[in-house]
Amino acid sequence: MSARLPSPTRREVLITAAAIGAISMLSSKSKAAAEAASIHPFQFRASDEDLADLKRRVAATRWPDRETVPDQSQGVQLDIARQIQAHWANHDWRKVEARMMAYPHFITEIDGLDIHFIHVKSKHKNALPMIVTHGWPGSVIEQLKIIEPLTDPTAHGGTEADAFDLVVPSLPGYGFSGKPTAPGWEPVRIAKAWATLMERLGYNKYVAQGGDWGNAVTENMALQEPPGLLGIHTNMAATLPPEISKALGTGTPPPGLGPDEKRAFDQLIYFNQHGLGYAIEMNQRPQTLYGIVDSPVGLAAWMLDHDADSHALIARSFSGKPEGITPDDFLDNVTFYWLTNTAISSGRLYWDNARVAKGGFFDARGIRIPVAVSAFANEIYQAPESWAKTAYPKLLHYGRFPIGCHFAAWEQPEIFVEEMRASFKALRAS
Repeated sequence: MSARLPSPTRREVLITAAAIGAISMLSSKSKAAAEAASIHPFQFRASDEDLADLKRRVAATRWPDRETVPDQSQGVQLDIARQIQAHWANHDWRKVEARMMAYPHFITEIDGLDIHFIHVKSKHKNALPMIVTHGWPGSVIEQLKIIEPLTDPTAHGGTEADAFDLVVPSLPGYGFSGKPTAPGWEPVRIAKAWATLMERLGYNKYVAQGGDWGNAVTENMALQEPPGLLGIHTNMAATLPPEISKALGTGTPPPGLGPDEKRAFDQLIYFNQHGLGYAIEMNQRPQTLYGIVDSPVGLAAWMLDHDADSHALIARSFSGKPEGITPDDFLDNVTFYWLTNTAISSGRLYWDNARVAKGGFFDARGIRIPVAVSAFANEIYQAPESWAKTAYPKLLHYGRFPIGCHFAAWEQPEIFVEEMRASFKALRAS
């Protein structure tokens, strides 16, 4: 017969429970400390050899025949490509490199992949943390114009109450982030990684912003509702009602559309019929794009031909009529892709997404948390307020503008900054 052990007293039980709690607390603190320690400062300086090789390749561009039409319907016109080449000969990468690296950059590993991000804290103690996500063919360079106005508002027409702490990550396969070596880094997974990043940085209340792929990531964060996410802002909203999505397949608008809705429908029809060439290739065969890894001008043309309005705006800029995105702005971004060799690794995001996506890219997703929308005239489509109200039951703010293209923060930074201030004003007291 085995000996029977005496039952513990209530005091012993309480002491044991307290000890377990203390161990658990220490374990949590140790985990948080370990995660904080896993964030490492990052700096980058392109080698002189890589910059010299870039200049050599630009100068040695092999040209195709001229297009056979007088417009951009066959793609990037030869004259514009030659203007890009000519400007590139005098482009100063070191200038944007110094401006970019003047901000604090970091690397941390999340879900097995190195994630790069810029992290700028405001000097104002009640700043609202915000994670801002770029898209394709963008990068963190898109956000450089908004960092100082958002983090230091009193020096840029705002008040202390407008201050943000900014976290600006590079998408997986883009910029300084790691390049995935296996499929699966799509917006849902990236959204989870961004929530981990904000938690790791110690933010228990924050907002998120994005356009293009940044919108897909940000809206997926909203769907996942991680603890601490107060609301989101998008400058490329996914608002399409089911009947609009269905009608796009036929090309015939449903009856009863208002003027803003009809314009949005026509924009989407045009994009579906004329603007999806780059996306189809990267959805299906991104690894085939060896030419844009070997030719800088080829890469520039591929990135320029994203959507008709931003294409035309940047082309006018190279012709001497800059409108927000200057020739140097454009080449800063293309050169960044070139130096990081991310032309194909960035394109795989399309391939990964195509294999898991449900519904259309602009279909309403059923978001329940607060959302703010900025609708720029020359975005792929200018989301009507009526659709935004239906797609986002907790619509915080809607701004509609007669200007602005796909790259809102880059092209219209003043409007963008004012929209961030207005969009999240109501959430600051949450």
